[in-house]
Amino acid sequence: MKKYSNAFIDAFTGNVDWTIKSIAFEVPWFTNYFWGLTIISLLVWGLEIAFPWRKNQSVFRKDFWLDGFYMYFNFFVFSIVIGGFYKLLEIFLNDIGISTKSLTVIDISTLPMWAQLLLFFIILDFVQWFTHVLLHKYPFLWRFHKIHHSVKEMGFAAHLRYHWMENIFYKPLKTIGVMILGGFEPEQAYIVHFFAIMIGHFNHANIKITWGPLKYLLNNPVMHLYHHSYSIPKNSYGVNFGISLSIWDYIFKTNYIPEDSGTIEIGFPGDEQVPKHFWKQIIYGFGKTKT
Repeated sequence: MKKYSNAFIDAFTGNVDWTIKSIAFEVPWFTNYFWGLTIISLLVWGLEIAFPWRKNQSVFRKDFWLDGFYMYFNFFVFSIVIGGFYKLLEIFLNDIGISTKSLTVIDISTLPMWAQLLLFFIILDFVQWFTHVLLHKYPFLWRFHKIHHSVKEMGFAAHLRYHWMENIFYKPLKTIGVMILGGFEPEQAYIVHFFAIMIGHFNHANIKITWGPLKYLLNNPVMHLYHHSYSIPKNSYGVNFGISLSIWDYIFKTNYIPEDSGTIEIGFPGDEQVPKHFWKQIIYGFGKTKT
């Protein structure tokens, strides 16, 4: 038990220390996710202000500050809390004979760096797309995902507005994705992570971008707005599930973009039942909720 407790404490304090050092500019810039997230957020927000798609939407839209708080809470505070538990899981799996290479399908460590990054990006994006589909398809998971869809005005910070339980669902599946790659994360994986943050911010931003012919490959604000639409196609549990890539939706026929005015209502039937304040939202989904 001492091995487990020491590992938990080391992981927790290590994450705290790394976050503090990030804020104080004491880590390499390419792994400084605190200031990286901040700079990307300010850049995309600046584009929202300069080139607004929905011109009647305020610069400080509804829930702007709440969503901004969610960004840092989910990206840093919750990661610190949960980091120790994932370290325990890793040790437990090793103790029962399951290593990070147990599920290896492709060993990317021998490939050129560009190929490592590309495969890392594609596989993790598909895993997240698949997890996102599950969040909509199964009522138990949808309970928690409602927090993300309770946004009533879209903006860049809505990207990271989600219930902390979503990390519990996403991270194990992402871990499996890494194990498929031989348990190896490319040395320059920060490029993939920062690119994903940027695309996610754009997807939720009040900017009209489709990326031209690349719209069949990359997710975009027009496509993602319909993912948040109050009204979805009949007999459907959702559309446009793409995270960074839109190609999965075109492959699996879950794409849907009937028009591009940006004036649709977003949310979901019953969204008025979702609490408006953060502390009530983080416990939302565990008890019975009204339909």
